[in-house]
Amino acid sequence: FLEAEAPDQPLYMYINSPGGEVTAGLAIYDTMQFIKPTVATICMGQAASMGSLLLAGGTKGHRSALPSARIMLHQPSGGAQGMASDIAIQAKEILRIRTYLNSLYMDHTGQPKEKIESVMERDTFMSVEQAKEFGVIDKILRKREEVDGDKTS
Repeated sequence: FLEAEAPDQPLYMYINSPGGEVTAGLAIYDTMQFIKPTVATICMGQAASMGSLLLAGGTKGHRSALPSARIMLHQPSGGAQGMASDIAIQAKEILRIRTYLNSLYMDHTGQPKEKIESVMERDTFMSVEQAKEFGVIDKILRKREEVDGDKTS
């Protein structure tokens, strides 16, 4: 809807998320990549798990966080139960998802595969400075005026 109303205006996505379902997160991510407008992502509080992918998935140069925010990356988790053959199917799928998510983080951060795999192995918490250095965000916002040159306060 917002794309249709103002396709040349940036969309601002404010993120404060502990994460959630991978498929729901990927639906949001795919939409962010699909639409025409610039998608500016701003983390306040936390961007953990799928929330960190959405933060990184904003338009390059428009990914930011407030100073006290925390960013956490990790591999997907799941809890399969049932017959052995069903568990094997679920295990294969979660490994496929892990590989796919790693490739998305590589694309958005510019980090090599080995570095992404290492960071994603366990919960990796980052300060905003670390997230900027790693390539998850492009800037740390301290004042409202720093949001894409906004001069209103």
